[in-house]
Amino acid sequence: MKPAKTYWIIAGMIALFVSCKTMQPFTDADQSLVVSGTAETPFRVLQITDRQDSLLLRKSCDDLKNFAADSAFHWLVVRMKKTLEIENGVGIAAPQVGISKNLFLFMRLDLPDKPVQVAVNPKIVNHPDTTICFEGDGCLSIPGRSGNSVRYPWIEVEYLNEKGEKIRERLEGYSRQNTFTAVIFQHEYDHTKGILFTDKLCE
Repeated sequence: MKPAKTYWIIAGMIALFVSCKTMQPFTDADQSLVVSGTAETPFRVLQITDRQDSLLLRKSCDDLKNFAADSAFHWLVVRMKKTLEIENGVGIAAPQVGISKNLFLFMRLDLPDKPVQVAVNPKIVNHPDTTICFEGDGCLSIPGRSGNSVRYPWIEVEYLNEKGEKIRERLEGYSRQNTFTAVIFQHEYDHTKGILFTDKLCE
């Protein structure tokens, strides 16, 4: 085999390897964390009182790509659901379990049986000019503390579900007596931007 031809074959193999690595939705460290437990093993929820945890919680997350057929993604979702169940929460974002990606789960209090919805690469595309003061906002990453936060009464959102299908819908609700699905989405969306409810307390 000629040296020039050998060079191009090796260069092509390296390029293919690098391309495959960059197409993966998670880093090696992320994948190691995801597969560190079984489906019944909840994640440790990061706490704002821990310096290293706080640095990650305050970081803006990256979008997920090529995730729909990725086994680590689906394993992450399974373990996040278990964590949400154990913690008795209504929503949880990937950065709260140590994965800095634009992904969260939120409980659909506006639907029968209150299913948990997966939101990947979420966006808030429309909202009213007016805001409300939502009473008793709280966070799994800030245990023992609650407060009243500034929120929109409704929002129009776009996100991908766990199958990679694009969803666009209007979410409403800010009452604990009825539903506060819109508030849950806003709270978890803020997590992907490094924002906590304590940053949005009502005056």
